[in-house]
Amino acid sequence: MPIYSSLRPFRFYYPLWVLACLLSLISISSYGSQGIAQYGKPKYADGFSHFDYVNPNAPKGGTLTLPNPGSRSSFDKFNPFTLRGVTAPGIELMFESLAEGSADEVASIYGLLAEDISVAADRKSVSFRIRPEARFSDGSPVMAADVKYSFDTLMGEQAHPRYKTTYGDIKQAVVVSPREVRFDFKNQNPELPLLAGTMPIFSRNWGKRPDGTMIAFDQLAFEAPIGSGPYQIESYKTGKSIIFKRNPDYWADHLNKPINVRVGFYNFDRIVYKLYSDDAVRLEAFKAGEFDALVEYRAKIWAKGYVGSKFNDGSLLKKAFLNHNGAGMQGFAMNLRRPIFQDVRVRQALGYALDFEWLNRQLFFDQYSRINSYFTNSDLSANFDGPRKPTEAELKLLRPLKEKYPRWVPDAVFGPMPPAPSTAAPGSLRQNLRKARELLADAGWTYRDGALRNIQGEPFRFEMVEDGGFFLRVISAYTRNLEKLGIQVDVRTSDFALHQKRMNEYDFDMTTIRFPDSQSPGNELWDRFGSQAAKEKGSDNVIGIQSPVVDALVGEITRAQNREQLRAASRALDRVLWNSYFVVPQWYNPTHRIAFRKEMHYPDPPLYYMAETWILQNWWKAEAP
Repeated sequence: MPIYSSLRPFRFYYPLWVLACLLSLISISSYGSQGIAQYGKPKYADGFSHFDYVNPNAPKGGTLTLPNPGSRSSFDKFNPFTLRGVTAPGIELMFESLAEGSADEVASIYGLLAEDISVAADRKSVSFRIRPEARFSDGSPVMAADVKYSFDTLMGEQAHPRYKTTYGDIKQAVVVSPREVRFDFKNQNPELPLLAGTMPIFSRNWGKRPDGTMIAFDQLAFEAPIGSGPYQIESYKTGKSIIFKRNPDYWADHLNKPINVRVGFYNFDRIVYKLYSDDAVRLEAFKAGEFDALVEYRAKIWAKGYVGSKFNDGSLLKKAFLNHNGAGMQGFAMNLRRPIFQDVRVRQALGYALDFEWLNRQLFFDQYSRINSYFTNSDLSANFDGPRKPTEAELKLLRPLKEKYPRWVPDAVFGPMPPAPSTAAPGSLRQNLRKARELLADAGWTYRDGALRNIQGEPFRFEMVEDGGFFLRVISAYTRNLEKLGIQVDVRTSDFALHQKRMNEYDFDMTTIRFPDSQSPGNELWDRFGSQAAKEKGSDNVIGIQSPVVDALVGEITRAQNREQLRAASRALDRVLWNSYFVVPQWYNPTHRIAFRKEMHYPDPPLYYMAETWILQNWWKAEAP
């Protein structure tokens, strides 16, 4: 089953820069160097030749052909930074940032467009000196004024609202000199140098007409982006395919010495995306040789679909690659903007109706483990080392919040983290549904006249919305159990674009969410759980959480000065979120399942990576003789 960010399209960040929150970091100890680290020193010293996880001798050339990532079956724009519309896949290949994170360490970045990074002694600002060789795709130099323009635009009214949340603690971008830019911070949030360094940069000339006037940023559609990335758009068929070619004048290819953060990266001359509207057609197209690699997120298809003569003769290969990514949270999310989900007892009851053990056995071929935290598979999880009570560091955060906001801190946070409901022996679905019925009765919902009803006689009924039919078998199993409680669920599926629009406007009762985890979370949590984000269309806070306690703990996470403080704050937040029952938790898999043609080659994977990004960045092709 799907466990990746593009499962919910409105949370797909280009190019996962705010998933560069995967590597949230900052410089405390480094000053005036290429690399900076959040805690201690970065792994790679100045002058390093390349990252350890790449093949520095990977051959360049050939064409990489891929299917549409996730559910996106069409596109209507090239601008990934605005709210409306569906962006073409691969557009992230056209943009770069001042710095880039390393995928084999938790919290460090290294200069890309910038040759030097300096954090002020008071930690209230960070400065970047831009490489004189850095160029945009139109041949113009990357200047400090372009960086300021990018920041100001992303913080403006025409960009996606999430950027205001993500960069909200950055006060301003200041042009110090033509090639030096400084970001001033509102406070000492230790993640801010990272966020400034990994912000996407684009040219001031993007959208300029021949007469010198500008197209409004939110009106940019098929105007070719002017970024500094290694690829340009060669051609496209609206909504069906897009071809990127390597920019022959790509600035990093014309340096006297290869730039270390680009050695072993982007090895293909062309990258082609073909969009398929049907998953079965996509798989058959792969078997027929229409593209080179496919990341599979459905257990049943992985077990039964990737078979045939080409797999038998070795023309096609399949492999599950281990990763150490935090699994984050995936589950059925309830929209707290709906009155029906306001009572925590109701939300908890709905969790008892999901029979994970049956699903894993009957549908998933026992390939999954249960989600047990908002930071699953990470030491930031409150139950990482077992179901235990909070540490003193956690209690130091939780006790004052309980005293100040008693209704927002569940009593259960002070005990061991409760597991997700299970039907494993000696438990059973029957026992779980009894517990659910008791909780619902306590909340005023009882079964009568053929339905679960409240005191006014209104039936318990809600709508489940999804962006395609591939999840229906799971939903059907879940809704059958809800029906045993007298709950009626109306399931609605739609195409990617319509679903994205509904999500942006929070027009749903329940839906499947996927919150990808970070090894060092930070400001992205404001967009995901912050009260202000819940009021802004298109934010990641689809649940609608507006809790002063959650806000306070997210603040503690963003202000953490070391790993111990981060761990305590993250675990405290985990306890509050988990015991508030906003989501019916689902499952995760610590591997990436990739099928590929035998001509495709790859280095050993890094510790932390997304499968699609790894293929784009570090794989290469050796053509058959």
